[in-house]
Amino acid sequence: MEEYNFKVIARIESDFTDKFGIPRQSGLLRALKSTIRFEEDFRNPDILRGLEGFSHLWLLWIFSENVRDTWKPTVRPPRLGGNTRLGVFATRSSFRPNPIAMSCVKIEEIRTGSSGPEIVVSGADLMNGTPIVDIKPYLPYADCIEGATGGFAENAPDKRLHVSFEEGLSNRLTKEKRETLEELLSQDPRPRYQDDPERVYGFGFAGREIKFKVDGNDLTVISIS
Repeated sequence: MEEYNFKVIARIESDFTDKFGIPRQSGLLRALKSTIRFEEDFRNPDILRGLEGFSHLWLLWIFSENVRDTWKPTVRPPRLGGNTRLGVFATRSSFRPNPIAMSCVKIEEIRTGSSGPEIVVSGADLMNGTPIVDIKPYLPYADCIEGATGGFAENAPDKRLHVSFEEGLSNRLTKEKRETLEELLSQDPRPRYQDDPERVYGFGFAGREIKFKVDGNDLTVISIS
């Protein structure tokens, strides 16, 4: 089988330290900001010359936490409750023959830091440290296709949970981080097939461990440590 090798050009710095809790698609959490930091061989500011004229980017990255030697022709999309099998190429599952993903993000700032150029973006769905193998500008005339259909994922999920914090917990995060967390939790990060009101879920966010429960449409944050 023919194979190709890719170089990691950058890694992302984000608030997510675990796979659990990450938005299911890019753009769902627009308030979430992340920083793209380039690897040493790519820290030449000229690589971003002209990028300031674009508003969005395509990121091509590796599902580094899901790299496997084997793959299956069908997967069970969480969107369908985890019970229906579809062809792997009819989904965006992370369990693929090649663990490559793509995300569309908004450019918030292009800057030069102490270790070379950086891009601050919003709406990314990448875990902290995720390797990026390519960056391409988003082209509105080519990438926005009129009349496109979305199969089983035609529309964005419209279910929203009511999010509340146990007394004193909301003050443990800055206003910006708290609002971002509330938006994330309102989208229900649980697997679709889990609905146990007594189960405690947890994930890393912004350097904290967030734990919560869900009862019906009410999500309560019970711990921020």
